Formats: sequence, C-alpha cells, structure tokens
Amino acid sequence: MNASARAYLKIGDVARQVGVSPSMIRSWEKLGLTRPQRTESKYRLYSADDVKVLKRARFLRKVRGLNAPAIVELLRRQGRMRPAADGNAGAIGAHLRQLRASRRLSLAQVAQAAGISVGFLSALERSHMSGSVGTLRKLARFYKTNILDFFDASGANSRQVQPEQRKVLAAGPGVRMELLAWGNTVMEPHLFRVAPQSGSGDSYAHEGEEFLYVLRGALNITLEREEYRLKAGDSFYFESSTPHHWKNPGRSEAWVLWVNTPPTF
Repeated sequence: MNASARAYLKIGDVARQVGVSPSMIRSWEKLGLTRPQRTESKYRLYSADDVKVLKRARFLRKVRGLNAPAIVELLRRQGRMRPAADGNAGAIGAHLRQLRASRRLSLAQVAQAAGISVGFLSALERSHMSGSVGTLRKLARFYKTNILDFFDASGANSRQVQPEQRKVLAAGPGVRMELLAWGNTVMEPHLFRVAPQSGSGDSYAHEGEEFLYVLRGALNITLEREEYRLKAGDSFYFESSTPHHWKNPGRSEAWVLWVNTPPTF
C-alpha cells in the first residue's frame, strides 16, 4: 500500500468524494457504519477504506433505496464494516472501577493521585471515553499494576501469534496497541498504530528500557525537553525512567514496533 492510499481525509473532503453531506456521514457514523480516527483536537479523519464503505452505502441508498439501518445490516453481513477499534473500552472501564472499589477509594482520591479530573475518571470507568497511554500508565502506576493487565493477556503463551490472535488495546483517540507476545518475563513487544496527530498525551515514566523501530510513517518522541523525529526505517532506544511522550506528526498512520523490557508497561 502506498503513502497516498494511507492518507487520511477530513469529513468535508470525504463528503465531496462520496457525494453526500457531512451531516449524513455523521448520522451513518452513529450507526457504526464508519469509525473514523480522531485527532487530539477531535477532528474526524477517514481512511481510504472508510471512503469505500461510504461510497457503497451511497449506492445502496440511491440505487436500491435502502434506509440507513438496512444499509448497515447488509454491509455487516457482507463483512465490509470494520470492528470498533476501542471494543475493549468496556473491559478497561470495568477493570478500573473494580480496582478503585476494591481499595475503597473515591473518584476524587484516584483522580487527584493520577492528575486527572474527577469527571474524566468517571467517564473512563463508565466506558464513555478512552484514556491515552500516558493516562493509563499513571492509573496503572497508582494501582501498582501495569497496562498489560488491561489487555486480558490470559491463556497459554504461544510461540507463534497470528495477526487475528493479537491482544488489542485502544489507548486514547487514534492509538491502537497490539500485543505481539505475552507470558514472557523478559520482553513485551507491541505494534503501535498511531493515527495522524494522535499520541501518548502527557509525559510518563517507569522502570525499564525501550526499543522502537518505525515500520511506517513518522513519530516524534520527546525525552524530557529534547525532541527526536523518527521516520520509517529509524530505530530508537532509551531508558524508560526518562519522562517521555510521543506523537504522530504526519498525515498517515504510523506503525511502530515497540519493545519494553521488562514487561512493566
């Protein structure tokens, strides 16, 4: 797939290509027809696959006269609709709520310790929002656990993991973490898929060491006050105890092989 095919479009551009209004696209989104990425500024970003689905939906609406629910059902049966990237949000929210309840802590106590608002923490626990990597890391550190627990990384440790078997965690808008192996006490490898202008959020730090290899796109990573600009083919190593945050500065999705050791992420 070339770079142009991976480029993301804003809703106005998509509306012109598909031939429907932005409001129609937003109404279809509410039914699950599309699942656009979101930037930190909450702008919708659509992929080439999203455009294909929307064009098919317009055809079904105009030529076959189907209404929106019928279009969604037909496309779902045909396997044309992508599953939600944040399908684990409910499990994460329930897990966070259970951790807090088991310690008999109030929302205010946990929010203050993690440096986030009470309203945001409440939304996380109710699965109305997803937390960034930085936020989840702070909560995991407060509860003396790690983000790996949010993956439901149970089951036997297999030597071979096929793509459809990966454990997936949506860590905030536009960040998808795919666990490539689990049950290992030495390394914790992920595939990070980061949408344009999305990133880790706040800086975070923890014990260990990290290695990155950029497979696709670009990634800016800041260690304390020094920023490094990585592109496809670049590798990067640093000590996890250094406060760090990162962001995809480009217009296409970034893919990063990210290895932590030990598995304290």
